[in-house]
Amino acid sequence: QVQLVESGGGLVQAGDSLRLSCATSGRTLSAYAVGWFRQTPGKEREFVAGITWTGATTDYTDSVKGRFTISRDNAKNTVYLQMNSLKPEDTAVYYCAARLYYIRLTPREYDRWGQGTQVTVSS
Repeated sequence: QVQLVESGGGLVQAGDSLRLSCATSGRTLSAYAVGWFRQTPGKEREFVAGITWTGATTDYTDSVKGRFTISRDNAKNTVYLQMNSLKPEDTAVYYCAARLYYIRLTPREYDRWGQGTQVTVSS
């Protein structure tokens, strides 16, 4: 069974960078698409970025295009989210999620979730 563990969150200033990691303990991630989602109190979890199982296709929400980059290293069973030029509105708990093969934009279409990592961007 695929179990996901996020890491890399923290407190940074606006304009700084962070790299989040999503690693598996257990089965390989190689057959899974991975999505990054984020959530703030009182709001629904929203799609941030996704990558297909081969890594050939990625997708981003408009607000992070040009600033965030999702990538994967299947040899390390890890997916990364490089976040540059961070803004205070990027503050949220970030979750990675997995589903077979292809990206979907809605949380309910993912069946494996990590515990989340907090990202806080101060102005």
